[in-house]
Amino acid sequence: MPKPRSGTGEKNLIGKHLIQLRKMHGYSQRDLSYRLQLLGFDMDKNVITRIETNRRFVTDIEVQAICQVFGVAYETLIDGEGLTVAETVC
Repeated sequence: MPKPRSGTGEKNLIGKHLIQLRKMHGYSQRDLSYRLQLLGFDMDKNVITRIETNRRFVTDIEVQAICQVFGVAYETLIDGEGLTVAETVC
């Protein structure tokens, strides 16, 4: 059985919002992966790249870890809720 995808065929909903949050905090992909690793999550720079480019599915545990690093609610990461229009990625 194929894994579910978004209406546009993407493998996750957080890719664009993750880029936004990362840039808002001034983190490189390597910085973010380092912070996730400090929390005990084995996510290297390549994992972050694949998530941001929608080439990788994201687990609920990974979503929780990313939210923890940025100090945001799930809705912010998944729906972009709370991110301003000026900060959105086109």
